[in-house]
Amino acid sequence: MRKKHSSWQWQALTSTISTTMVLVLLGLVVIFVLTAKKLSESVRENLTVTVVLQDDASTQDAKKLMTELSQKAYVNEIEYISSEQALNEQIEAMGLDPTEFLGTNPFSISMELKMKADYACNDSLLWISKELSESKLVSDVMYQKDLVDNLNENLQRVSLILLVFAGLLIIVSLSLINNTVRLSVYSRRFIIHTMKLVGAKWSFIRRPFLVRSFWIGILSAVLADAILLGTIHWAFKYDAAIRQYVPMTNIAIMAGCVLIFGLVITVLCTYLSVTHYLNMRESDLH
Repeated sequence: MRKKHSSWQWQALTSTISTTMVLVLLGLVVIFVLTAKKLSESVRENLTVTVVLQDDASTQDAKKLMTELSQKAYVNEIEYISSEQALNEQIEAMGLDPTEFLGTNPFSISMELKMKADYACNDSLLWISKELSESKLVSDVMYQKDLVDNLNENLQRVSLILLVFAGLLIIVSLSLINNTVRLSVYSRRFIIHTMKLVGAKWSFIRRPFLVRSFWIGILSAVLADAILLGTIHWAFKYDAAIRQYVPMTNIAIMAGCVLIFGLVITVLCTYLSVTHYLNMRESDLH
């Protein structure tokens, strides 16, 4: 009796360890997908649309237009660039002062607009540039169309590859947890059959297996979350810049997914495995 009890505890321990490692893998997939989405949004939001004002536009006019644009749904950030600042940047970049041979500052007041991620595509930028050009203060609207197209194509390609990879890993995770549960139930298939022969209800037979799986799922999820949170904390200490791409919301989603997945899958797989052996005849158990 003690040997059977010890074997039952050992199976529970190995199941917990195996499930924990699979849940760690799942948590990594979730956080990588969420981080990739955040990185994609960050890259899109760094795309710049330059709005050049008319030569006779005053600083007051520019400030007023800047206030109006900041209220637009598609604008994420606005940077005001005076004509003097533009001249200094040109001198620093080229090493030449245009005023020496032109006699005047050739640059006008301009603004650099950073779009929100949802609007950082050529279809949206086309109508946005038309809307901006309707202002009498605006002389020209510029952005790199080829860069926007290439960037969005590359981001979509990377996102698709990542999603396929994540899907495959989730399938592998499901398979590993299912196999772990099935092996655990398999070792007690004769006990299940004996209980069925003495007239025990199927719900009564399933109950101890489901309760055991429930606690294994909870414990495995907690251990997996602890490992993942410890790893993320170490990453934050290693490079603080990682924090902007892994917000607390994403960490909470990851932890929740691990907990729900660990609980639901272990209990569901146990239910299906026990039911499978309940439906088997004695001759099929050997």
